[in-house]
Amino acid sequence: MLALGIDPGTAICGYGFVELTGSRLKALEYGAITTSSKARPQDRLLKIHTELTALLEKYKPDVMGVEQLFFNRNVTTAIPVGQARGVILLTAAQSNTELVERTPLQIKQSVVGYGKATKEQVIYMVKKILNLPTAPHPDDVADALAIAICTTHCINNILWRNR
Repeated sequence: MLALGIDPGTAICGYGFVELTGSRLKALEYGAITTSSKARPQDRLLKIHTELTALLEKYKPDVMGVEQLFFNRNVTTAIPVGQARGVILLTAAQSNTELVERTPLQIKQSVVGYGKATKEQVIYMVKKILNLPTAPHPDDVADALAIAICTTHCINNILWRNR
């Protein structure tokens, strides 16, 4: 199974492809779609759509995991992130890619074993689980890989229960 994890954002949209073979997880590709703060909002969203579409066409993942919006501090970033998230959901629908949405708490619980884990703990576990030579950078990429890991766990559990 190939899962794509997406950490939505307009400035930095992290992505990570994680393959599950048996019980082994492997990162195939990961990175970030970045946009200029000087670009018009619609151009930033178009860039996210265009680059994500190309990634979906290249890798054809079985499922895409996306972090649900959760803002308790900086509400001003909620609208642009929500817009990016909308573009991501639309792109998934256009490519007929299955979608799984997870909260930050569920992602941390799945990857670290503790729903209130720190950013550093998540990065450490992503590096360890995927046997990466260095920690993924920026944090948005590590988050995307964590979302992909969580997505593989979620889908695997559903498949196991439906046997």
